[in-house]
Amino acid sequence: MTETSLIDLISAEAQPIVNLHRPYLDGVADRIGGARVVLLGESTHGSQEYYEMRAALSLKLIREHGFNLIALESDWPDAENINKYIHHRSHEWDAFHRFPEWMWRNHPFRDFTEALKKHNSSERHAPVSLFGLDLYSLSSSLREVMRFFERNDQEGLKIARRAFECLEPWQFDPSRYGYSVWKGLLNGCENEVFEVLRMMHETHLTDAKISNPDLLSALQNARVVKDAEEYYRAMFESSIQSWNLRDEHMFETLLVLLDHFGPESKIIVWAHNSHLGNAQATQMGDIGELNLGQLCKARFGDACYSVGFLTNHGTVAAASEWGGDMEVKTLLKARTDSFESLFHKAGVPNFFLPLRNADRDLKDGLRIRRLERAVGVLYLPDTERSSHYFTAALSDQFDEVCWLDETRAVHALSHVAEYEAPDTFPTGL
Repeated sequence: MTETSLIDLISAEAQPIVNLHRPYLDGVADRIGGARVVLLGESTHGSQEYYEMRAALSLKLIREHGFNLIALESDWPDAENINKYIHHRSHEWDAFHRFPEWMWRNHPFRDFTEALKKHNSSERHAPVSLFGLDLYSLSSSLREVMRFFERNDQEGLKIARRAFECLEPWQFDPSRYGYSVWKGLLNGCENEVFEVLRMMHETHLTDAKISNPDLLSALQNARVVKDAEEYYRAMFESSIQSWNLRDEHMFETLLVLLDHFGPESKIIVWAHNSHLGNAQATQMGDIGELNLGQLCKARFGDACYSVGFLTNHGTVAAASEWGGDMEVKTLLKARTDSFESLFHKAGVPNFFLPLRNADRDLKDGLRIRRLERAVGVLYLPDTERSSHYFTAALSDQFDEVCWLDETRAVHALSHVAEYEAPDTFPTGL
């Protein structure tokens, strides 16, 4: 098939989004249908329209299709603060204080959480909860575990304190902890951390005296501590191993949430395309990396529906170096040998493109490997090809694509001082 023929097919099959501010979403919502797990991606961490479109689609799925869980590529303690807010258990919207704080500390996400809070205020609707899937919150999760034990179990508190004392010198730079273990400069805290999780399971897992939300949060924070400690130890041994540990943790957290909320629960995940598109269809899978999308597809089959979000040009919120200030950067037009270039040439500014049951010629054409762009915390236009592109078979990677030809940098909330390890460390995705 010629490139021209493929572009014509894309144009013919595209379902235009006429109004970005009030998008017609019945089509994509119907295609999601009876899915239990919906994965909503992004090709950058800093594009305003991605947040707005995911919010609009998520609210429709919540109101009309019974979804009751939102899961983010963010840390559990931060998301727990927002979950308390949308359930009226806290009066203050206060979270996401670490680099890159703009990733979630932004106006469209704040507006989305206000909509969730309003939804939860109505007795006519089933409540919605919001959680974080990631594992970077080593020290803050350990502090939350200690608070739980302080309230409920003094013996458990002693065990948690041992783990805290072991990790305390590294709490603001856990990557140095991982490096020191890797170099053999210290033995590590693996045993101390494991004891915390063991104590939590053996003593409190069936303790009816503790409310379910408190127990769920305490257990998950203990899992985060265990998995984060392993992640930072693995980080200097193998980037592939550490990536896989992270996405396996996200997947296990997703399963914990679905199990906790019961067989009727349905979840929507917001994360980068690199986590949600099936890794087996990309360069990632070629080198042995897996991801959340691959694991969900293997577990849930057609009950998992993934939507990748792509753009051609505009502006993007990103930093130039790790830990640097957020900048509004010009997003270069996509390379001519990329999927983004094909969609741009289709001539429809914004559209959804269903792929799961698409025309065979279209699926075959988009199955041929091309470049796809991935912008994370950093955007480095001078080295864009090596820093931000990978190869993929798009029709095997996603069930659907949301194409937004021109996007703007996300509108961030006020800057706050960071603490703990940066999110998305060290990959930026």
